[in-house]
Amino acid sequence: MIENTDAKGTSRRSLLQSAGLVSAAVGLVAAVPAGAAPVRRHTGGATASDVAVMQGALALEHEGIAAYKIAGGSGLLSPEVLAVALVFLGHHEGHRDALAKLIARSGGKPVEPKSNDEYIKSLNIAALKNQADVIRFAAGLEQGATNAYVGQVAALQDKATAHLFGQLGADEAVHWALLNNAAGGTVPKAAFLFS
Repeated sequence: MIENTDAKGTSRRSLLQSAGLVSAAVGLVAAVPAGAAPVRRHTGGATASDVAVMQGALALEHEGIAAYKIAGGSGLLSPEVLAVALVFLGHHEGHRDALAKLIARSGGKPVEPKSNDEYIKSLNIAALKNQADVIRFAAGLEQGATNAYVGQVAALQDKATAHLFGQLGADEAVHWALLNNAAGGTVPKAAFLFS
């Protein structure tokens, strides 16, 4: 079974939690006089704090895209597993595009991805030696992403952005469930699989 304390998942969750703290600080700085409603851009309903959270989510999507591309190009995956990985890669690219568009519409500049070398080092991708390693690694990333999205929904001010995070979290949960099963993991018995 893959635990919530997986190093990759914790890293992703921590990044979004940090983004939540940053977003709170940005929200305070952008606040209008006491008691007034948060500042909203006329091009969308996302607040400055929502944009900060979305930037963290976009960084995670960049990480997921890089991980799937690098692992997919490693030669470690069978054609059948590679086909599924490419579907998941497409999902993450769709997530990236939706987040980047919403960030830009809200007046922000979408965060750029790191280099593949940076991802290889930060995610320790070079340690993957076989298909089973890649599947467990991907399951951990997907579990962390699910936790990150679920954990940030309540921090979002804009309902449409919160809805998007719910959709993203649901996709990540499906990815995790399929990968967890492929890795031989068990279904956790406790309720509330994601935080």
